[in-house]
Amino acid sequence: MHGVDAAGTVADRIDEALQNAEGTFRSLRMAEDEDTSAVEGEVYWKPAKSLWISAMTLAALVGGPLAFTWGALALFLAATAVTVCLGHSLGMHRRLIHRAYDCPLWLERLFVYLGTLVGMAGPHGMIRQHDIRDWAQRKPRCHPYLAHRSGLLRDGFWQLHCELRLAHPPHLVMERRVAEDGFYRFLERTWMAQQVPWALLFYAVGGPPWVVWGVAARVAASVTGHWLVGYFAHNRGGRSWHIEDAGVQGYNVPWCSLVTMGEALHNNHHAFPASARLGLRKGEMDPGWWVLRALMGVGLVWNAKTPETLPFRPNLVALR
Repeated sequence: MHGVDAAGTVADRIDEALQNAEGTFRSLRMAEDEDTSAVEGEVYWKPAKSLWISAMTLAALVGGPLAFTWGALALFLAATAVTVCLGHSLGMHRRLIHRAYDCPLWLERLFVYLGTLVGMAGPHGMIRQHDIRDWAQRKPRCHPYLAHRSGLLRDGFWQLHCELRLAHPPHLVMERRVAEDGFYRFLERTWMAQQVPWALLFYAVGGPPWVVWGVAARVAASVTGHWLVGYFAHNRGGRSWHIEDAGVQGYNVPWCSLVTMGEALHNNHHAFPASARLGLRKGEMDPGWWVLRALMGVGLVWNAKTPETLPFRPNLVALR
């Protein structure tokens, strides 16, 4: 299938396919040509990305100790929990990317807005980053950048400061409901600037300490933590499932499942990517699922997919 020629047709079908959990079997938004390859490519420094995380990290490391107050620390913890849980985990990942549950459009947009405040990318950028990695990791082989197969320091530099340019990449075709949404387009254009209103509010309420801890430290910790958990979740940890023919397997990192809102249970996610529940066994903490259950109780979330309701996946092998 030629991705560019078929883009319109594919875009019309993606939303229905996501709703039917077909993403369990393939990466729906990635259209391939005959020469598409997940292996051939070069890593290049990306100035805007690098300067963004460097500025946030430097401000946090220098300003954090100098501007420390208990109120600023409380703001950091609360704002990080809200943006990572409701924003990144429930909004960007489980809803926008995987359509693992249904909710009102206003709630989806609120969660995606909070996910934008995490500071990694806008909604379209998050889909692009996630789906090309998901597509590549399902192949028998892929570039080390996409597999997290380099040493810790190199992978950290690559993921936080660089981008991979594949020689023959797939074509990203997003569903129309996301690609043509005016609010998501606005967030995509202004995702870095979305920190500014909050910085002004924090300054008005708590002065410089609240800006440093509520914006810079939060963004630095969230973005760096996302990479670090991703590195370990693709290299070491426990596994309950194996996906045949996939060159990259996911691993559960239970010791940080609480602070990642369940996202560190990555072997479970690789096994059941369309599932809204990531904690599948006793002791696997999944705060994101706890919040979804609460929202289901008041009627704001429904049709939450779980492994029991997903289509049978023939290449999934239970290890224990």
